[in-house]
Amino acid sequence: MSNRNSQANKQAARERLRAEREQQAKKERLRRQLVVGGAVVGVLAVAGGIGLAVAKSGGGGADGAGDGQEWAKAAKAKLVKPANTSGNKGTTVVIGKPDAKNTLSLFEDPRCPGCAGFEQTAGATVEKDIEDGKYKASYHLGTFLDGNLQGTGSKNALSALGAALNVSPDAFLKYKYALYSKEYHPDERGPDKFADDAYLIKVADTIPALKGNAAFQKAVKGGTYNRWALEMSSEFDSHKDVSSTPTVKVNDTVIGTKGPQGVEAPSSVAEFNSMVDKALKH
Repeated sequence: MSNRNSQANKQAARERLRAEREQQAKKERLRRQLVVGGAVVGVLAVAGGIGLAVAKSGGGGADGAGDGQEWAKAAKAKLVKPANTSGNKGTTVVIGKPDAKNTLSLFEDPRCPGCAGFEQTAGATVEKDIEDGKYKASYHLGTFLDGNLQGTGSKNALSALGAALNVSPDAFLKYKYALYSKEYHPDERGPDKFADDAYLIKVADTIPALKGNAAFQKAVKGGTYNRWALEMSSEFDSHKDVSSTPTVKVNDTVIGTKGPQGVEAPSSVAEFNSMVDKALKH
């Protein structure tokens, strides 16, 4: 889980990180409890002797890797909305059968390890449920971890997801799933791999609809959907009731279990199915 507004002190940060590492060493399980927003960033700041500004995305500033200018330009660029979106700025991304009675809303950040854990656990189930018409899915993607961790990977990955969505909703779903996979999702303490267009294209080449897709690759390299990514991030930030990622809602009900950083998304397929079924309108 990644906390958007965590301001825990340095000692608490060290304690959380130590506990998380012990748990990960003990069992190779999904890092459901990982608090990136404050814990990891606080430790990195102490170790590196640097000051980090915990800022929301989209406003320039500490973007890192010399990419601040690119994203400052994106904020003023013409908005290009991907196909398969709706709304004035193309920030409504709903995938599924239009007549589905229920809506599953997912709030995620591309660099979030907790989101990767959730997708690795329940992503395939979500995709099947969408196909079966159990619900339609509404996607809200943020980029606040670029400010927390420094870098531009969340924004860059979101722009690439826009390019995939322009190909098809199925390409978007499969590409998102690949980006969150164990094989390709970067360690938040390591290099900001998603900031590299070549890496994003490498992951895309595992998706048949995107492999060797010249239009997709041109959009990624040219930043066609950079402005859209910033608009999506602003839409995510507008949900003041969402304090961490991943957050999963069925209609207007947040599902999960209450933890120290808020409501934590279901950590198993059985738990996910049970909570979804309980919240569905029949």
